[in-house]
Amino acid sequence: MHLINRMVAERSLRPDGEQIKLIAERRLFLKRRWRALAEDGTEFGFDLESRLTHGCVFHQTELVDYVIWQEPELVYQLSIGELNFAALVGWKVGNLHFPVQIVDGFIRITHDPAIAQLLEREGWPHEEVSVVFNPLKVMPHAS
Repeated sequence: MHLINRMVAERSLRPDGEQIKLIAERRLFLKRRWRALAEDGTEFGFDLESRLTHGCVFHQTELVDYVIWQEPELVYQLSIGELNFAALVGWKVGNLHFPVQIVDGFIRITHDPAIAQLLEREGWPHEEVSVVFNPLKVMPHAS
């Protein structure tokens, strides 16, 4: 087993054939200590100084880069048309304390029954999509 403390590089410069993926769910990216297997069966233990990011190189050999990929997950996606609508969605979802991602004119929200009820009750048009979900990083009680 290889012990990993930090990322080696933000992106691999090697061709795809010289990259080995380790696919992890989003919640693992939030942890400091965990274990996982890469696609080639190599075992890694993580005791991280700081978080890894989707697509970063966390280990290298002379022949390959080991790259971590975040597993896509199902989320609700709402188109942001008017600013008033976006503010209302943000306020109501924020009151439920669910993570959101704002990207390319869309608000993405964690797939959860409480959010499904909110979307149905409000009649907001939305779709379910599978994406690499990177919610906003917020600090409670930040000023």
